[in-house]
Amino acid sequence: MGIKDTVTKEYMSNNKIFADAFNYFIYDGEQVIKPENLNPLDTTLIEVPYGIGRENSPVQKFRDELKNLIIKEDKKAIYAVLGIENQSEVHYAMPVKNMLYDALEYANQVKKTSQAHKKNKDKSSSNAEYLSGFYKTDRLVPVVTLVVYFGADKWDVPKCIFDMFSESIDNKILAFTENYKINLISPNEMSDNEIDKLQTSLREVMKYIKYSKDKKKINNIVQSDKRFSKFERSAFNVINICTNSNLKVNNNEEAVNMCQAILDIKEDARNEGKLEGKLEVALSLIKSGKMSLKEISDITELSLSELEKLNSKK
Repeated sequence: MGIKDTVTKEYMSNNKIFADAFNYFIYDGEQVIKPENLNPLDTTLIEVPYGIGRENSPVQKFRDELKNLIIKEDKKAIYAVLGIENQSEVHYAMPVKNMLYDALEYANQVKKTSQAHKKNKDKSSSNAEYLSGFYKTDRLVPVVTLVVYFGADKWDVPKCIFDMFSESIDNKILAFTENYKINLISPNEMSDNEIDKLQTSLREVMKYIKYSKDKKKINNIVQSDKRFSKFERSAFNVINICTNSNLKVNNNEEAVNMCQAILDIKEDARNEGKLEGKLEVALSLIKSGKMSLKEISDITELSLSELEKLNSKK
């Protein structure tokens, strides 16, 4: 697993961030899904697809994050299995990947239901129920998979199965073909108003990534938005690594000030520029042969050891 995958997985495993992403996508920012109503599930999916004999190898897939949602309010209950796939790069086969994940999760529900009937020694009312292991009164729990893209570029690759087909496919055939679509959060395709519907640091992460290639714009945003002055380290890690920003902060800090981090890197750049200028002047004086290294050191404020290294490379 690469470092981008590691930091995004760690970040999105937080129930608050996870709930925020789904509240934005499903409920337009309304805080319906509460972090305390989410419970982690095993992200390993192993299943032998129906109709395949025992001699075949089972399918095994590893999801990024999978959580069980149970909400019981005002006599209404909401049950769902929510999954998140983190992407630092576009994925050309994402519709197929997510379709398989969801299918395996449904198959897993059927399998567990069948196992429960056997364990409880439930009597089936028909031969069909007995053979399938899934009874007429049994119900599945909806599975929703959300792709969170941590890239600044537009997601310009397939968003559904139809996008992966040749344009020459007969429309009459397409009419009988299911078109599986991915659910996607992509900062490049979100307006600022949409990003502002996010309640957690995911808001700052998406906004920073969206404008990360426009240094002037992102500097103005970070300096003017108070929420960038203090947010969790995991969010900073996602921003820093996914945008290759090379921002530096104290390793012991849990709450990061992005404003100061950007100011520090600007100062480092200025100092680096000054050093390059001094080295250029020093090299020119050395080549002229008219001054000693001690005299050049006094003028440029470079150490004698630095000048000796420079002299050996001329």
